[in-house]
Amino acid sequence: MATQKERPTTAFVLSLIGAIFILIGGIFMAIVGAAVATIFPEVGVTLVILGLAIGIIVLISAIMLYVNPQHKVAWGVITIIFSIISLIFNFIGGFLIGMILGIVGGALGIAWKPSPPAAAGAEIKRICPKCGRVIKEEVKFCPDCGQALE
Repeated sequence: MATQKERPTTAFVLSLIGAIFILIGGIFMAIVGAAVATIFPEVGVTLVILGLAIGIIVLISAIMLYVNPQHKVAWGVITIIFSIISLIFNFIGGFLIGMILGIVGGALGIAWKPSPPAAAGAEIKRICPKCGRVIKEEVKFCPDCGQALE
């Protein structure tokens, strides 16, 4: 019986939504940076690169938090740090939500704990596919309906 690995889903979703808002802010700053680049080329290019790079880093760290929950602290810290840094480059009030969601998602990722494993010696049970009765794993035939179990 295959078990699915637990993951910090809430932390992932909040960080992912935060990253999307940060990227939207980064795109907006890229537009502003392109306009500024006509007057101050160095400043405009820096705004474009940093605004988008920060959003991409938060997006990647959110995904890695979900994919590698055993490294939750590292990815949570990266998410929090770059969400805070995003405020510097996405100083528009509407994109403040991205920073907040990124920080909350990173903090939830750091605090996330998987469920404790089943107690040693606990009976493993399964359900009969024919009648739905809960039965012990080692049983070959359902005691209610007689269904052969694999």
